[in-house]
Amino acid sequence: MNASRHRSMLLAVTGTALALSLTACQDGSGTKSSSAAAPSAPAASSPAATGTSDVTDATGSEASAGSTGASTGSSGATGKQAAASTPVCTAADVRVTAARQDGPPYTRIVLTAKNTTRHSCRLTGFPHIQFVESHKQDVAAVAKSKPAAPVVLTAGAPAYALVKLSNGGTDENNEPVSAFAVMLEDDSTVITVTAPGGEGIAVDPAKALTGYWTPELRNGADDF
Repeated sequence: MNASRHRSMLLAVTGTALALSLTACQDGSGTKSSSAAAPSAPAASSPAATGTSDVTDATGSEASAGSTGASTGSSGATGKQAAASTPVCTAADVRVTAARQDGPPYTRIVLTAKNTTRHSCRLTGFPHIQFVESHKQDVAAVAKSKPAAPVVLTAGAPAYALVKLSNGGTDENNEPVSAFAVMLEDDSTVITVTAPGGEGIAVDPAKALTGYWTPELRNGADDF
């Protein structure tokens, strides 16, 4: 009886151990299956995707800034192209007058070219001036007075050119001038300009100089 009970208990313990062993095997197999499925889960790649998005955004931002710069550059280029496409002023487009620039002995005058049309025009270069019949060469131009940008005159707008007549000395070969000739760049039409003052002006053709046309007279660039 005791031997039979002992055998029964042994069998029960053995069965229990076998059942636990089988359960453990099944749990291990399930764990393996779960572990094998883990690499396919997208959660691990999520931070990398966010980082890529940040880099992309930064790159996009830099590209956008670059585009803006390029756009600004092209806008500046477009402005220059627009100025270059503006028709050049002719003698028929402007009225040229002269006024004294300083006091006695009046060594300088200022030429004003005013656009008298209803459209814009571009005033290029400098005035080609001949003061006296005995001196047929154009008055020399001062390079430092050349403006950096094209001079575009809208309707009614003026441009200026400073002109030196002489050094103001008593031993100069001055000649009295009551009117003189001016021509615009690329236009052979002669514009007759009346000299300022009732008695005209005194000019030494060998000392005379002219500045370029500019929207306004500038200290330094137009001092000569």
